[in-house]
Amino acid sequence: MASLPQPNPAASKILLRSSNPVFLSSNRSLLLGDIGALSRNPRRLRQVSARRRSWYLSSVKAALDLDGGSGASLKAVGVSQMRKKDDLPIKVANLNDILSERGACGVGFIANLKNEPSFKIIRDALTALGCMEHRGGCGADNDSGDGAGLMSSIPWDLYNTWASEQGLPSLSKSKTGVGMIFLPRDEKFMEDAKSVITKILSEEGLEVLGWRPVPVNTSVVGYYAKETMPNIQQVFVNILEENSDDIERELYICRKLIERAAKSAEWKDELYFCSFSNQTIVYKGMLRSEVLGQFYLDLQNELYKSSFAIYHRRYSTNTSPRWPLAQPMRLLGHNGEINTIQGNLNWMQSREATIQSPVWRGRENEIRPFGDPKASDSANLDSAAEILLRSGRSPAEALMILVPEAYKNHPTLTIKYPEVIDFYDYYKGQMEAWDGPALLLFSDGKTVGACLDRNGLRPARYWRTTDDIVYVASEVGVLPMDESKVIMKGRLGPGMMITVDLQSGQVYENTDVKKRVASENPYGSWLKENMRSIKPVNFLSSVGMDNEMALRHQQAFGYSSEDVQMVIETMASQGKEPTFCMGDDIPLALLSRKSHMIYDYFKQRFAQVTNPAIDPLREGLVMSLEVNIGKRGNILEVGPENAAQVILSSPVLNEGELDSLLKDSNLKPTVLSTYFDIRRGLDGSLERTIKSLCEKADAAVRNGSQLLVLSDRSDELEPTRPAIPILLAVGAVHQHLIQNGLRMSASIVAETAQCFSTHQFACLIGYGASAVCPYLALETCRQWRLSTKTVNMMRNGKMPTVTIEQAQRNFCKAVKSGLLKILSKMGISLLSSYCGAQIFEIYGLGQEVVDLAFCGSVSKIGGLTLDELARETLSFWVKAFSEDTAKRLENFGFIQFRPGGEYHGNNPEMSKLLHKAVRQKSENAYSIYQQHLANRPVNVLRDLLEFVSDRPPIPIGKVEPASSIVERFCTGGMSLGAISRETHEAIAIAMNRIGGKSNSGEGGEDPIRWSPLTDVVDGYSPTLPHLKGLQNGDTATSAIKQVASGRFGVTPTFLVNAEQLEIKIAQGAKPGEGGQLPGKKVSAYIARLRNSKPGVPLISPPPHHDIYSIEDLAQLIFDLHQINPKAKVSVKLVAEAGIGTVASGVAKGNADIIQISGHDGGTGASPISSIKHAGGPWELGLTETHQMLIQNSLRERVILRVDGGFKSGIDVLMAAAMGADEYGFGSVAMIATGCVMARICHTNNCPVGVASQREELRARFPGVPGDLVNFFLYVAEEVRAVLSQLGYEKLDDIIGRTDLLKPKHISMTKTQHLDLSYILASVGQPKWSSSEIRNQDAHTNGPVLDDIILSDPEILGAIEHEKEITKSIKIYNVDRSVCGRIAGVIAKKYGDTGFAGQLNLIFTGSAGQSFACFLTPGMHIRLVGEANDYVGKGMAGGELVVVPVENTGFCPEDATIVGNTCLYGATGGQVFVRGRAGERFAVRNSLAQAVVEGTGDHCCEYMTGGCVVVLGKVGRNVAAGMTGGLAYILDEDDTLIPKVNKEIVKIQRVNAPAGQMQLKSLIEAYVEKTGSKKGAAVLGEWEAYLPLFWQLVPPSEEDTPEACAEFERVVAKQGVTLQSA
Repeated sequence: MASLPQPNPAASKILLRSSNPVFLSSNRSLLLGDIGALSRNPRRLRQVSARRRSWYLSSVKAALDLDGGSGASLKAVGVSQMRKKDDLPIKVANLNDILSERGACGVGFIANLKNEPSFKIIRDALTALGCMEHRGGCGADNDSGDGAGLMSSIPWDLYNTWASEQGLPSLSKSKTGVGMIFLPRDEKFMEDAKSVITKILSEEGLEVLGWRPVPVNTSVVGYYAKETMPNIQQVFVNILEENSDDIERELYICRKLIERAAKSAEWKDELYFCSFSNQTIVYKGMLRSEVLGQFYLDLQNELYKSSFAIYHRRYSTNTSPRWPLAQPMRLLGHNGEINTIQGNLNWMQSREATIQSPVWRGRENEIRPFGDPKASDSANLDSAAEILLRSGRSPAEALMILVPEAYKNHPTLTIKYPEVIDFYDYYKGQMEAWDGPALLLFSDGKTVGACLDRNGLRPARYWRTTDDIVYVASEVGVLPMDESKVIMKGRLGPGMMITVDLQSGQVYENTDVKKRVASENPYGSWLKENMRSIKPVNFLSSVGMDNEMALRHQQAFGYSSEDVQMVIETMASQGKEPTFCMGDDIPLALLSRKSHMIYDYFKQRFAQVTNPAIDPLREGLVMSLEVNIGKRGNILEVGPENAAQVILSSPVLNEGELDSLLKDSNLKPTVLSTYFDIRRGLDGSLERTIKSLCEKADAAVRNGSQLLVLSDRSDELEPTRPAIPILLAVGAVHQHLIQNGLRMSASIVAETAQCFSTHQFACLIGYGASAVCPYLALETCRQWRLSTKTVNMMRNGKMPTVTIEQAQRNFCKAVKSGLLKILSKMGISLLSSYCGAQIFEIYGLGQEVVDLAFCGSVSKIGGLTLDELARETLSFWVKAFSEDTAKRLENFGFIQFRPGGEYHGNNPEMSKLLHKAVRQKSENAYSIYQQHLANRPVNVLRDLLEFVSDRPPIPIGKVEPASSIVERFCTGGMSLGAISRETHEAIAIAMNRIGGKSNSGEGGEDPIRWSPLTDVVDGYSPTLPHLKGLQNGDTATSAIKQVASGRFGVTPTFLVNAEQLEIKIAQGAKPGEGGQLPGKKVSAYIARLRNSKPGVPLISPPPHHDIYSIEDLAQLIFDLHQINPKAKVSVKLVAEAGIGTVASGVAKGNADIIQISGHDGGTGASPISSIKHAGGPWELGLTETHQMLIQNSLRERVILRVDGGFKSGIDVLMAAAMGADEYGFGSVAMIATGCVMARICHTNNCPVGVASQREELRARFPGVPGDLVNFFLYVAEEVRAVLSQLGYEKLDDIIGRTDLLKPKHISMTKTQHLDLSYILASVGQPKWSSSEIRNQDAHTNGPVLDDIILSDPEILGAIEHEKEITKSIKIYNVDRSVCGRIAGVIAKKYGDTGFAGQLNLIFTGSAGQSFACFLTPGMHIRLVGEANDYVGKGMAGGELVVVPVENTGFCPEDATIVGNTCLYGATGGQVFVRGRAGERFAVRNSLAQAVVEGTGDHCCEYMTGGCVVVLGKVGRNVAAGMTGGLAYILDEDDTLIPKVNKEIVKIQRVNAPAGQMQLKSLIEAYVEKTGSKKGAAVLGEWEAYLPLFWQLVPPSEEDTPEACAEFERVVAKQGVTLQSA
């Protein structure tokens, strides 16, 4: 690699560093010897030699004993991972298979426009790959990468040399196919595989020219990778076809036939074609990126020449990255995650019956199947693209079909490129989008290209040089580059594409590509002639049933009075979902003694870490609820008949809209009634009816029906004919049609009484319904509106007046926004992709039910049989017919506690007993509390287990003391704001007294709490005058400080004063959603801590905008370790199937602690459906995480902490036996300090001041820290008592010992078919004890640039004595979070504002991610070059200037110079960027000021303060959720207005003199610092430019002098009124 030119050392002091990034990273450890740490920790000595040998891999530093023992256990794991696959006709995708394979990555390509092959391209690609090492993951041996690879054109020179050495004739470029094959390791198996391949090739008429063993150097392969390393060989074949497309097709068919023939062989899992083509070849493996080129000797051979290369580095979150899953795949390199994969696979399987095209000459059968649930999402997307490509589509067209952009309401497309919209509209009904964050690189050997998903959730930068080479990469700075040769620099925005045509040498940017593809066919006229849409029909204006009939229907279908009053009526009156608080503390439906609807057995899945949730409120422009109804044609044939469908604007139909569908003759609708008959007995009746329903559906579709309406509407309900639960009917018909190859021919619509909440709609759609007509819910809205009670309330002004139609419209509106929220939790944007995607897991239905209707969904604990389900359905049904049925609906007490209703874990009796025990400090009272918990009905899974011991009891005196047990206790992350200051501080003081840890929650912390109290007299302190029961030496600080998605209160000083830092990914009560603090809870005190405005509601976005993937999370962990190297970093996840996979990724990402929350955690405010229907029990989440980390040899690296519904010592012991090291208490800690479970936290009216910000209520707060101390000591004593009975001396001895648990004999009301084996399984113990794991030091980032800077005595002196100093430093993209550690040192010493010195640091080069994060005042940072994502993250002060190098070949104002999500959560400072920024510039900025020359989409999102000036173009959705601060945007071509999100801000010209001053002075400062030509031009013609600026003003800023032109007059007027008052 060429050395970069060194700048002149005389210019300024230079910190000596080599200019070669690879040399640097390998020698950093020498610069900063880690010897002190090594001598303390002998386990780390083993790493040193590896560190010299390899790149210092900050992402992974697992310390492992690699002796024979662990090798043996690993082999066992490997075997269990190899699953058997049966050759069934059509098998539905199984979620378990999908969950075990997930990955994310760094990618890029290099292409020569002259199509001249060279070795330099390969060498550059390998260099770039090496500079992405931090974007990948490593196994526990620190050496087996998750995968790296390279695709290029075929190096004919290299292979011809080989051929002549072997005495073979030279290979014909036009007629030879090259296969790169992974063969079985075993010699005999390998020979078998080769003979199968040869046999099939010769049957197909291809001549095998020879086999070439690929030369490799195995010494560089990691320990685990070697265990599974295949035999790698190339096969060369001669083909007789003429046309190159036919050649590729012939090779594709051969590969498919070989794969099929291998299915029956023992070695079927060990044969894999990396590529088989006449154009491209793929070299890949389970390797780290810098090893790829050393492993494959071909890649070092100068004869290896190619005109392009795609490279890829994988970060698999999974246990066993496999060789075949490394990328690139055969066409694609994919960095991302497909969220809808289960649905996509099911739909692809359904298509197998209809796919045909003349190009296959009748051989379609031989190329099935098109998907494989056991492969990764990337591999499946690759095979879907491959079938389109081999059938004659161009790569660009295939990707536009599979991964469409968010084209609806797109200002540019609508005006300039309507034909592109027509293309997308046409295919929307043919192919459901493969949805999820993705940067896709693709090539078929003739075209190379890249495209980004519709949300732009992955970084993608591109540049082009004067010597006609185009580069695309996840990061800039991956190659040393002479900047004067760069003639274009840009980034891919959401949904954008760039392609390079190697044959013509043209580069096509986004709209050129799409316009060419869309113009090939007259899509617009086909749509006009064939696509029909349903006109909205008015809602009914009168009731359809009398009161009694409506009541009977509600009873029969399982409605309760809570459903009607709290859910349906709230939605009808307010048009939004009801909000509630405190979490879900009733038993799972399976454990409950009460009957539940079938929907209650399903929990929604949600995105965490591997992909982000979407923000349905602020980024709704990428989402859509549109649905197409009717037959989906053959995707390979393009023609007008495929457009003959009906389009619905949403899946919620009223009665009239359903009628118009039924009248559509082209659809030939069939209505199927869903009742089952129990006159001949209940057993077997449900199953028989469902089977016959499926047969009727089958027959109807075969007779040409394109719409099946499953209906439970009936004129008269009959006691012996109950309705089949509609979800069961829909699921069964959907699965039956898939398995019989008919699913594409018809749509399913449900007309049902049994659907009224958003979760129920989501279940029906997720299991196959395209639309739902909820006739009974609509009738309930009408009945409510006409009831005398409602009429009176409206008349008296107690409730806003709505008409009967409005009530129904409100209900539907609430359902639609609720559906958007549920889709967005999983990161899915389109309902069409959600339909049939089964994004749920099941708790409590047996396998026979799952196989019948929900095939492929996970149901880990088994549960009800069909007959038991029929019984439960019947228990509702009979209520409608019995004589003594009440004249009103029953209240089951599922939402609110009531006597006689469902059991609630947090009930009034429990809180009274607890208050008595902790306030009187009475052991007797605590044992009554224990007794109460022991006698409760079964409430959670752990209630079904009890302890058994293999030892005799021991005296309690031998058991470890309570004081060491309580150190493992933590309290939940409750934000100051959601709860009062009194509660928050009392909990923190109590935890600090016992040596446990309290959690700040979101929202920062008052610095007054950081020092111990010394002024306490009689339990009162003037420092914290509102608390009682204090002692001298108490501290009110929270040991764990939380970093949540809103970043409220996260400042450098907050971070450096933490013992632990917690990244809150999800919250148990509402995973996949953001937080909300109602405006009335934002008091002046809260607003000051959060850097926001009092009274303005604060919303945290659903995703962290800097965590869209596992490698992004690894980056945030790196940032936090950077600023506070002593603090352990924890990541809070919520239990769901697949959490073990995510946790492995988190552990590889260098987290110190993983916290697993159960679905039953508390919350201050959340929609009811989220509290009730998302997340799983922590028992399953903890078990899966603990076991998968052990299988992965990662368990020693992380502390496992668990929380959710903990109430006693037994809970602690159960969690310990399942593998947890630490235990979190949330709601119960609040109860101990005085909470009375009034469950009105979200109203700010808490009667005891626990969860209110109102002064008069807070004065009633009854708690003292001592109460909580007593509670935790009692819990610890309970733990000791049980340990002594079990015969164990300390908690360490039982952690992970599931063999100490056994199922209790309890007779359950609903079923005996409950299976707890998953929880009781064991995969062995970690190598260290829990205490050793807990006592290790925080993981380090390894040697970093900041340490080198801080080792300079002059810099240290400047910090120490507050002086000014200037230094120059070179920087590379592998230098991440630079300046963070320096800021930490300053913040620790001086706080956020106290530093009076000045550090001027000048960096040159390409900065890695999070450059200049957490800057403090006094730091002046200048970067000459460019930067990646997250520039200025969390900065609190100082100044940051980014400018390109002198004499660039491109125009700075057109070039992208910093990445996405800059200034995230900034609380101060100034930023001047000469060039453009990426997406989400200044998201959640609180106080920073910035000037930039252009931005991507979502600029100023969620801003709450500060000022942003943009001297150029912006993307869509500007100022979404912006509640404070000002933005000034230059709009020279009058295109800004349609791009602004007008929900909150108002748009005006800059009229106020103070505003003009602010704008001008910022631009002047900007020009002075950056020398911007654009800025100078604006200042030069100020009078002409000023009227072209728009000012965006949120309501909270309307009366400020900058925004209000009349400010002087208004102030004068207010002054007068004050005097007169």
